Amino acid sequence: MNELDRAAAKLGVHRIAVPIPFLHAGGPANVYLVEEEGDGLLLIDSGLATAEGAAALDAGFQRLGFRYEQVSRIVVTHGHVDHFGGARHVQGRAGREVPVLAHPLDAPKLTAGGWVFHEHASALARHLVRLGTPEEVAALALEVGAPAFEIAPPVARTEPLAGGERLRGRRVELRVLHAPGHTPGLIVLHDEEHRLLFSNDHLLERISPNPLIDLGPEDAPGWFRPLVAYERSIRAVHALELDGVFPGHGPPFADHRRVIDSLLAFQHRRQGRILAHLAERPHTAWELTRELFPKTGAAELFLTLSEVAANLEAMEARGEVLRLEGEPWRYGPAR
Repeated sequence: MNELDRAAAKLGVHRIAVPIPFLHAGGPANVYLVEEEGDGLLLIDSGLATAEGAAALDAGFQRLGFRYEQVSRIVVTHGHVDHFGGARHVQGRAGREVPVLAHPLDAPKLTAGGWVFHEHASALARHLVRLGTPEEVAALALEVGAPAFEIAPPVARTEPLAGGERLRGRRVELRVLHAPGHTPGLIVLHDEEHRLLFSNDHLLERISPNPLIDLGPEDAPGWFRPLVAYERSIRAVHALELDGVFPGHGPPFADHRRVIDSLLAFQHRRQGRILAHLAERPHTAWELTRELFPKTGAAELFLTLSEVAANLEAMEARGEVLRLEGEPWRYGPAR
């Protein structure tokens, strides 16, 4: 617990760190308990209820002196398993179907009958091949990555949070801001009075959020350009006046503009390396991935290929690179 944690506790906001089995996520997933008027609790995210994760969540409630029966609602900031994967555990411990709130663009990823990885795996494989990945490598990458999408049980239903809503706690008021990038439906929560932001994976202090390939409900390439969206929404966060950022992984931190400036500078340097490779000859995203991440294994391929593809989309949107005709997709510098 650091100084920002202690200051938040005085406002009725408490953090529980929940271990997760993903090495590249940036550490345990944070679950925030926000005290409401009366005896209620609002949860921001729910972690992932593996045996270890569920035990950590249970211990956190006990340490803080709260009961699951107090939870009135669960706000899921985005549709990744380490943020919604404990919701069913919370509902089970509470003994009722605690309402789950999420943005409509991400809600299918956590709702029963919604987006299911294995139903879209063939379309994802075709897209990886379109990006230049050998067919057998694409198939292996998705086979290895499948458990990360399917490890968490979905909830029965969700209620929409589209942006602009205000969620009232006992001492804080959280305004919902849609901040697409890491996922299409990611939201952050802003307490303007106390200058706090619950940023989940939109802004992390020590790692850059991964702009994952997302083909949308119709498996359409180009449906969502994560880094194009992210650069716009992170600049909106840059403009906020903040004293503390409460991320999805790692301890709270201050000086958000320094962190964002550093992140954007890092992206600019990576895009400079991409341009240098393209100046030599046209490349596919797969070829660039092999150049930029030469030690990437099958377990990391979807992440690194997503990173490169998203940077190419952002550079194309700015007119710096061109996608050439035909498949696999190759890119060259704009003339």
